[in-house]
Amino acid sequence: MRLKDRVAIITGAGQGIGRAAALRFAEEGAKVAVADIVERAAQAVAEEIRAQGGEALDITVDVADRASVNAMVEQVLARWGHIDILVNNAGILRDATLLKLTEENFDAVIAVNLKGVFNCTQAVAPHMVERGYGRIINTSSVVALYGNFGQTNYVAAKAGLIGMTKVWARELGRKGITVNAVAPGFIATEMVKSIPEHIAKAMIEKVPLQRMGEPIEVANAYLWLASDEASYVNGAVISVDGGVTT
Repeated sequence: MRLKDRVAIITGAGQGIGRAAALRFAEEGAKVAVADIVERAAQAVAEEIRAQGGEALDITVDVADRASVNAMVEQVLARWGHIDILVNNAGILRDATLLKLTEENFDAVIAVNLKGVFNCTQAVAPHMVERGYGRIINTSSVVALYGNFGQTNYVAAKAGLIGMTKVWARELGRKGITVNAVAPGFIATEMVKSIPEHIAKAMIEKVPLQRMGEPIEVANAYLWLASDEASYVNGAVISVDGGVTT
């Protein structure tokens, strides 16, 4: 087991890629804090892990709220005593073109997708520094690398996240902590499956592998970065996109 006895916090773990990661980490022996803003979703995934013989703690958290994040960290420490892995996976969409994007929707996406990552990382990092070990994985997106129509707020947040990843890799690397980013492409989550068929088809045509990715394929990238197999990988941005950025 690659993560035996490791303690992992995964935000946005109630569905999609986060859920896949929570289940995968548990399979590899991690004790998983399933964190999500939707209480029932977090509970369902934690129950699924426990039903399969794993150890999990469900936590309701709003990553944009620093008090909520601090409470999450304290809850995990109270349960397991330390934190080895943080996967900053939580994110939202509020798409609109520049001329139609409201300030409210711009701020909402930045608050969750960018500041939320800052909140969680700053809350967890001191505990990792104290132990001289940690794995921090940030979920960016391929659109951070090439932009996307109608996603000023989302692209700004995901591109900023890559910048933060590289800063933290420099700052925390000397403390025994690696910080990396994963940039998923067109992944078959529930949100993506709701896209009109003709739009989905057009997007798939841009992918060299000619298909959508599966959440587990992103989760496996998280797993590798969280494991000791990636102990010398720091400040990297790994695209899991079927070759769409090539």
